[in-house]
Amino acid sequence: MRKLLNTLFVLSEDSYLALEGETVTVLSGEEKRGQFPLHTLENILCFSYKGASPALMGKCARDGVNLCFLTPKGKFLARVSGENPGNVLLRRTQYRIADDEAQSCRIARNFIFGKVYNSRWSIERTCRDHAMRVDGEALHRVSSALASALPAILEETDLDSLRGLEGQTAALYFGAFDGLILNQRETFSFTGRSRRPPMDAINALLSFAYTILAGACAGALESVGLDAYVGYLHRDRPGRSSLALDLMEELRPVLADRFVISLVNERVVRAEHFDVQPSGAVWLSDEGRKRFLSAWQKRMAEPLSHPYLKEKMAWGLVPYVQALLLARHLRGDLEAYPPFLWK
Repeated sequence: MRKLLNTLFVLSEDSYLALEGETVTVLSGEEKRGQFPLHTLENILCFSYKGASPALMGKCARDGVNLCFLTPKGKFLARVSGENPGNVLLRRTQYRIADDEAQSCRIARNFIFGKVYNSRWSIERTCRDHAMRVDGEALHRVSSALASALPAILEETDLDSLRGLEGQTAALYFGAFDGLILNQRETFSFTGRSRRPPMDAINALLSFAYTILAGACAGALESVGLDAYVGYLHRDRPGRSSLALDLMEELRPVLADRFVISLVNERVVRAEHFDVQPSGAVWLSDEGRKRFLSAWQKRMAEPLSHPYLKEKMAWGLVPYVQALLLARHLRGDLEAYPPFLWK
């Protein structure tokens, strides 16, 4: 089993990354702010416009270190990837299936099944853990509606109809999302998704979490030899890592949404950790991003038992394991792709 290594988050806007021997060096002008052995890193997320040296980018590509560049506000810019480590036959199979809508739908519906299943159990977990603080009747109604949609999702054979089911269940889930927020409601009440840009604090957290998760999924897919840009539910669009967006669908409720809810309910982030722009856009402040990413690192290191493999692992390995299972299905080793079903 692959080991979960560290992620280096570079948050200073004036930082430049360079290669020094077998280490990554963080520079601010002529000042050296930090130096880290590359062999201990799995990901480098750089929130700086200054970027990195070609030597470091080449080394990360060769060594399989996922190097992502984002704006200081957390918008994805680019990701470094080198030669594909996978079998060309695996990618040819991936492309052939992507060209066949019926075969694409058979994989895509498992992604959506996992998303709806996990959304339902996220709601049920809140009802169980905080029965005296939530509107249990309202939340159970939504949970039952999500459960009722699961058989139809598994039987769907048309991609457009599947997207319709996904939209309907997402509306149900996000309609109940505000009921999961137990503290700081004056700052973090949820009335609906807003993105590009987020217009309130809770959407700023969700968008940031989704960006981090999408990068992790893209890196996981590339590491097992798949093309992160050719998907099944999300169709081809220049510059969009469609398969990474497919893979993260089932992981959003458990890896992103519940994490955001915990940040709010446990008061890890508060109103002062956000910047409001004249346009109304809301972004995490520097301190807010530090708190978010520190908590994210801790969350990714927490253990769980994988529901399909029945093996103990860290949460941070889940995207890699799911990418590996998808690759095994495409190779014909598994009859169907097994989504990550958390409970």
